[in-house]
Amino acid sequence: MAVNRKEIVERINQSFAENNLEKVLSFCTDDFSWTMVGDTTTKGKDAIRQWMASMNPQPPRFTIRQTIAEGDSVVTRGDMVMQEKKNGPSIPYTFCDIYRFAGDKVAELTAFVIRTDQAPAGARLNKAT
Repeated sequence: MAVNRKEIVERINQSFAENNLEKVLSFCTDDFSWTMVGDTTTKGKDAIRQWMASMNPQPPRFTIRQTIAEGDSVVTRGDMVMQEKKNGPSIPYTFCDIYRFAGDKVAELTAFVIRTDQAPAGARLNKAT
């Protein structure tokens, strides 16, 4: 049976919306690498757990606008609102995530996240198209 990588990315995004990092990581290789372009690259599940633990525990609210799958890559783009600091204001962003697969697991995520001036209407998780 062929791997439906688009569906896996949808499940990852749902896990992010549920604030379930362990479920997110269950879809990733042990040496998974996550790059926040212009900020940091974190490699390995344990390092990612530590990095995520240092962030605001509130999950972002986001809307997926588009998902494209080609070969071993899936790209999603959308809008989100999140707090940078606990009890801080919600800040709007636009994002583009590029997932690279190794077999049926995500080996690499490259995330482009840009702060925007206004919150997108109803930023929430929508099923990817």
